[in-house]
Amino acid sequence: MEIKVFGPGCARCVEAEGVVRQAAAQAGGDISVIKVSDFREIMAARIISTPAVMVDGDIKCTGRVPTGEEVAQWIEEARG
Repeated sequence: MEIKVFGPGCARCVEAEGVVRQAAAQAGGDISVIKVSDFREIMAARIISTPAVMVDGDIKCTGRVPTGEEVAQWIEEARG
């Protein structure tokens, strides 16, 4: 599973990355968390508000920091 956290590096983006990394660690298994800060990559993903989180190609939230519970639920949904 691949989770991308999009953001240029502001405090909220750093917080979002931390929430995602913690939820991924708690979930265990093979989960890659990738921080994307390149504006071209962010625009290519059609994200207009950051922070944003994408799980296996699906955008799960934009413009806010997700909760740990939300990220855990997205991971469970992606695992099917």
